[in-house]
Amino acid sequence: MSWAEPLRLAVRLGVAPEAFWRLSLVEWRALTEAPASPVLTRSGLTDLIARYPDEEIP
Repeated sequence: MSWAEPLRLAVRLGVAPEAFWRLSLVEWRALTEAPASPVLTRSGLTDLIARYPDEEIP
């Protein structure tokens, strides 16, 4: 892949070309990757366990 496609995306995101070339890979990924799923909390796990209990094995 050439740099043209990422540079065009950066411009659409409002990143100036000079700033684009100064971005680290971590910063670029933070701008372009989809947000991560929220962390499952203990209360969230408790809710899932209550909603979907394990079936008892006879």
